[in-house]
Formats: sequence, C-alpha cells, structure tokens
Amino acid sequence: MAVPRPVWDAAPCDSTWPGSARAHGTQSSVVFATDLRPLDLLAEAVPLHSAMGGVRTVQVQGVWGLQLQAAAPRAVSFPASRIFFRCDLFPEEFSIVMTLKCPHLTPKVSGTFCLYVRMPRSLSEAPHASDARVRLVGHGEVSEGSFSLTTDCGLPVDVAADVPFPATLSVGGARFFIGSRKRAKGLFTGLVRQLVLLPGADATPRLCPSRDARLAVLAIPQVLQDLAGRPEDNEVLKYPYETDLKVTLGSQPPCTKVEAGQFWLDVSRKGLYLCVGGKWVSVLAAKEKLDYVEEHQRLPTHSETLGIEVFRIPEVGLFAATANRKATSAIYKWTAGRFVAYQSIRTHQAQSWRHFIIGKQIFLAVANFAPNDRGQEFSVIYKWSARRQKFTPYQRISTHSARDWEAFQVDGEHFLAVANHREGDNHNVDSVIYKWNPQTRLFEANQTIATSGAYDWEFFTVGPYSFLAVANTFNGTSTRVHSHLYIWLVGSFRLFQSFLTFGAADWEVFRIGERLFLAVANSHSYDVEMQAQNDSYVINSVIYELNVTAQTFVKFQDIPTCSALDWEFFSVGEDYFLVVANSFDGSTFLVNSIIYRLKISASRAGNEITLDFLWGTYPSSSCLSSGLCSEAWARSTGVRILSDSPSLTGSASLPSLLGRFGSSVFP
Repeated sequence: MAVPRPVWDAAPCDSTWPGSARAHGTQSSVVFATDLRPLDLLAEAVPLHSAMGGVRTVQVQGVWGLQLQAAAPRAVSFPASRIFFRCDLFPEEFSIVMTLKCPHLTPKVSGTFCLYVRMPRSLSEAPHASDARVRLVGHGEVSEGSFSLTTDCGLPVDVAADVPFPATLSVGGARFFIGSRKRAKGLFTGLVRQLVLLPGADATPRLCPSRDARLAVLAIPQVLQDLAGRPEDNEVLKYPYETDLKVTLGSQPPCTKVEAGQFWLDVSRKGLYLCVGGKWVSVLAAKEKLDYVEEHQRLPTHSETLGIEVFRIPEVGLFAATANRKATSAIYKWTAGRFVAYQSIRTHQAQSWRHFIIGKQIFLAVANFAPNDRGQEFSVIYKWSARRQKFTPYQRISTHSARDWEAFQVDGEHFLAVANHREGDNHNVDSVIYKWNPQTRLFEANQTIATSGAYDWEFFTVGPYSFLAVANTFNGTSTRVHSHLYIWLVGSFRLFQSFLTFGAADWEVFRIGERLFLAVANSHSYDVEMQAQNDSYVINSVIYELNVTAQTFVKFQDIPTCSALDWEFFSVGEDYFLVVANSFDGSTFLVNSIIYRLKISASRAGNEITLDFLWGTYPSSSCLSSGLCSEAWARSTGVRILSDSPSLTGSASLPSLLGRFGSSVFP
C-alpha cells in the first residue's frame, strides 16, 4: 500500500483534495491528505439520468458491463475539471481499478484498454507530457518511477517505467477519454464494468481478498446497478442492452433438465423457443401469413364428390369423409402427410357428412339424397367403434332428399337438424330438428320447420342466444324466396329475421373481433313466369353484419358470384379470408373459385372491413362478357383484383347442378 505523501497547504491545492498533489507556490505547512475517496471515472463519463449515444449495456454470464460504440469514439469522455475542481494537479501516486471483459482477439488488435487524458499544448512542457495514457488490466498502483499490476487479486507484478511519471502534472483544461486508443486503433471493443481512480493509495487492501476476485468492486456506475432488477413503472431503459445466450439450430432438440433455460431457433418456421419444464415454449414467433395456395394432393373418388367433412378422432388421427354422388362414399385417414383410403360406406347420392361428439361417443351422419334399392328414403348416423376401429351404422332417420345435417348444443342438450330439400316434386316440405334422448340414446324428432328446397343449416350463438339459419333454394316456381333465421326461445326455435335470397345454397357465419357476419351463397336467379328475362347464374351473394343496437342483421357488402354453392371462412395469423365455391356461369362449369382477404382499416367510427380480391381470375366467359367481373366493376364495389395472383381454376365441388335442367329446376 502506498504511503500518502505530504501536500502543500496552499490554495488551490489544500488538504480537502482527496489525493496527494503538489501546489504551485511557496511552501507553508505540511499536512497529510486523509480523504482518499475513490473517483468513479466510468460514472462520470456515463450519466445516469439521460441516454447517451455511443454506449450500450451488455450482459455476459449474468454480469452487466458497458460496450463502447465505434460510431462515437469521442462520446465517452468528460472534462478533468469535473473531478479536479479544487486542484488541477494530477496525484503523484495513485491506483486505477478496472474490470474488463476482453473479446477473443489478440491484444494488439483490440484487447488494450486505454484511459486517455488529452491536455492543451500550452500547458505541455514536453511532447510526452501531452498524452498521459495508462494500459492496465485488473488494478495497479503507480508511483514516480514504477508501477505494480495486480490481476484477480493475484501476486503483484512490479514494472519499471520507461519514462518517470511527472511529479507535477497539471490537468487544467484537460479531458478524460474512456477506452479511446486514438484514431489509429479506435475504441476498446470489449466490455468495461469498473474504472476507478484512487488517489494517493494502493487499492489492493480494499479489494482483496474477495469471494470472486474477478468481480471485486470498488465502485461501479449506478446505471449498471439499476439493471439488476426490472425497470419500474414500465420505464424505457436509459440504454439498450443485450445478453449472450446459447441458441440451438436445426430440428427440434430434446427439452430436458440439461437444456432448461436454453433456446432453440426453428429456422423453417422462423420461431424462437425456450426450454421450460420439459417443453419448448414459444418466445418469438414470426407472423403467419398466407402467401399462396398450391396443390397438395389429388384424391381419387368413385364419382363426383359433393361434400367433404374433415375431423379428428382423439388418439386415432385425422380423417376426411367424402360424400360421393354414386353408390359408395369413402373415409380417408391422414397417413405420412397424405390422405389414404381407410373405409368405404354405401350411400345413396350422398350430399354431405357431419361429424359430432356426444360425451365420449363419436358420430358421423350422412345426408342421402336418393332412396335405396327398395325405394326407402333415409339418412344414416354412424358411430365410431373403438374396438373395430371403424364407423358402424347406429341409427337410420327418414329424410326427404336430404341436403345437409347440422349438429349443435343448446343448454347442454344435443340436437341434429336435417335440411329436407324436396319430397317428390314438392319443394315446400318440413325440415326436422332432432333431439338426443340420453335414456334411449337415440335422436328423436323435436321440432319441424317449414322450408322451401332447404339446402343448408347454420348454427351459431351470440352471447346467451342461440340461432339457426336455413338456406331456402326453390319454392317450386322461383328461386327468389326468403331464407330465415331462427332464435331459440322457451324450448324451441322461433322466427327472428327473413332474408330475400336467390337459390340460397349455403350460410357461413364468421367473427372478426367483436363483430359478427353472416354470408349467404346465392346460386341462381330464376322464375318460371319470367324465365326469359330472369335466368341468371352470375348474381350477387351477400354478406350481412349483426347490428347489436338494432338487434338485426343489415347488409354489409354484395359480392358478385357465379352460381355460388359454398362459403368458407378461415384465418392465417392476423389475416382473415373468405373463399367462395363458384360452380356455373350459365355456359360452363369450368369457373374459378375465389379467395377474398378481409381488409381491416381504422377510422374514426371504428375499424372498417372490406373484401380484397386475393386469388383467382374469371375466365373469358359470360362472367367476363357481362362486365360484372371487370376491374372497373371491382373498383366500384370495393373488391380489389390482383392481376398477378395465381388462378384457382377447376370445376365446382357440387356438380349436382348438372341435373338442374330437367322437368323441374332442382332435382
């Protein structure tokens, strides 16, 4: 430890200066400086209450340090007068304490840390006196002709100085630069945690021994101490900070106690995951976005497929049931990334399948359109057999040219509604709602509803209220009929609202935030008495929105379609999409189905939602020649056509239209 030297008790260097220095003037009385407080040079250069460019906080192995930015080599500095405010003489003996983290580079390149003091030329008596530089790692004591270097509380190394340290060194007008190695070598590129000047004393007794000599602290800036906890009151951190971490790339690694707290970067999905409790938890996920749709698999069927139901059986797998027009429908199972044939079921012009669950029982109902070989007309409910690992017949229900089944629950009870399309040539027939009887474990008729060529049921809820919409297609003379929306009240469905539709084939309900929409697919505008003037397949389908204040659905947007038979809503990430199945334009079944993107834009009145044309182009047919599908039409209706979008061309999924032109409009 260095012995404090005497100082001259003459202004401006008196005994109140925390160090030893020699004053300019005549000798008076000799006193010893006892106020030897450490001077935190790093804290002086890095202010606490204001962010400063050129400095960032970085965490390495749980310890915070400061990294200097090469873009601002002069930023980390301060005037010497900030600490030499009573005496402008640098102490003749002093210690400097540093805690550094050097990069894995050669010391000549970037491992040297410099405390650089630049003084005005007018105060320099010799060239070597203008630059006072100290290169130290750990802490060291500097005296007149030598200095000692101690690293991590080890044995000190005494080094003789080539040039004696000046006994009288004025720092008036000087400036301290932290980590600067002048223009030729740039900044120190490692991390610095501590840089303290202790005048007139050896710092070793204050630091050593230490439990962790590498992190022995004499004084560190407050900005590094504050990072030990979270910022209060959601304040923005004064300085940007980083930390080193281990990230595993490639396929998903195991997540055990060994990997706990480690990260895994899934490059293919652009997601970052953290191993917590034996599971990979998503920390940062790339925003999902639908860029394009491409063909994945062609599924061969025995005949025209009128509908597909995709469902999952727990602990068994993913399945798809196809409703085929001819004698046999099929069930496929997802295997090795593809659907493969799993089970064949005899059906009679099957129109659709409906999967539903009651308790632990798994059911699959088919809507048969035609009678069987004996002239009996019924649809069938199948039940999954866990022992046989296939669907077996469970209950037969008498139906009339059934088009659709809808399964739903109200107040904990299970219901199944069938859409009866016609009985013989009479399209004005009752459709039936069946209720599950837990005692008999069968569905029993609960309510009949008058329908006209019913094609589809759609169930949904709004708060505590349950609704059921029916798509009426044809009343025997015209497709211009009302489709109805029913509400559940006092144990039965009652009429809530009617919509004028034109051969309605489907309802689709969807939600965006707190807003609820209802889309109808209009397939045909036809009237027997006005056939020549009114026989069109290129007509508007309509989207309605629920007005909660008025307690009714109001028209939201018209979308021109070509004999639309189905709407489907889906979302990818934060984007919402609506796809329409177009089937016929009056001359050909080779028409495009279209995917629309719902565009949400903010306004003073709230979020505005419009449909953007995303994919698909209309062919050169009557749809185009009518002008309804032109770009000008698109602009006028708020539908945007992307001309560079890929086309989704193909025949419709419901080729039953082929049989519409017989003795009656609808078979």
